[in-house]
Order: sequence, then C-alpha cells, then structure tokens
Amino acid sequence: MSCPSWLRIRRLETASDREIEGLSDVLRDCVEGGASVGFMLPLTRGKAEAFWRSASASAARGERVVLVAEEQAGAIVGTAQVIWAQFENQPHRADVAKMLVHRRARRQGIGAALLAAAERCALEAGRTLLVLDTASDDAERLYVRQGWQRVGDIPDYALWPAGGFCSTTIFFKELRGTP
Repeated sequence: MSCPSWLRIRRLETASDREIEGLSDVLRDCVEGGASVGFMLPLTRGKAEAFWRSASASAARGERVVLVAEEQAGAIVGTAQVIWAQFENQPHRADVAKMLVHRRARRQGIGAALLAAAERCALEAGRTLLVLDTASDDAERLYVRQGWQRVGDIPDYALWPAGGFCSTTIFFKELRGTP
C-alpha cells in the first residue's frame, strides 16, 4: 500500500505545544485501544505529554528521530521513532519504537508509510540493521508485508494497559541493498 496523497510524514525537531498535544492524543488513543506500548490505564494527558516532551528532548540531543504522520489539515494521526543504538559496538543498528497510528486512521497505509520513513532515516544515518518488538497481531502482519523477519516470541514480556501479561514478538530487517 502506498502512502496516501493526503498524508505528510516529517521529522519532528523540537516539538511545539500543539505537536505535544497531538502526539499525546495518538498515544492515549492507542493505549485506550489496548496497545502495549509501555503505559498502563488510565493514561493521563499529563503523563502522555511528559513522555513526548522527553522524547522531543532526546531527539534534539540526536539520540532518536521522532517521525509524525499528519493529515493535510495538520492533525497528527501517527508516529514512529528510530532510536539509535546506545552502545559503541552497535553503530550499525537502531530500534524502531512507539509505532502508533490513531484508531480512526488505521488501515489507510499510514503504518507502512511510517515504517518506510523510519527505514529511510536509518539508511541515511548509515544504519543497516533495524530491530523492533510488538504485541499486536495487526502490527505483525504489517511488518511481515514490509519485509521484516520474525525472530520469535518472549512470553509474559510486559503487561497489557488494563493488566495481565502479554508476550512480545521480535522482528528485524537488514537494510543492506535496500533502495
């Protein structure tokens, strides 16, 4: 699925209050929809905004890239992060994290467009290996369609937002030779 013409994906530099609010809305919607992305219910606006302020500061320090997917009117409908490896023996790899699409905007190619943008960011930075994990069957199907390799599952890895253990599935993608 190609990127919808009404969608714009861009790197977030220093996040404005409006962008923090939009990203927080996406995060809260995903958590309220059951996404296991590091937060428990209820996820307050203040906690979500604090997370995005921290992620924005980390991006400003060059530790990660925060991507946003916006509708033509400027509403943020999705996001993904590329987190550069933190150890000196892993200069070739990065993690894809917090790949989130608002429930009202799903199944329109936004996830695939964000993933492709994350891969381009990694290649531009000289990274040739990406790693991610997910607890979602829908996300698993997306990653497989985009050429990611499934490594396996880790049981009882985290909690669902409402409680109860969930497993996670690890994926990787080698970018060598990727256009």
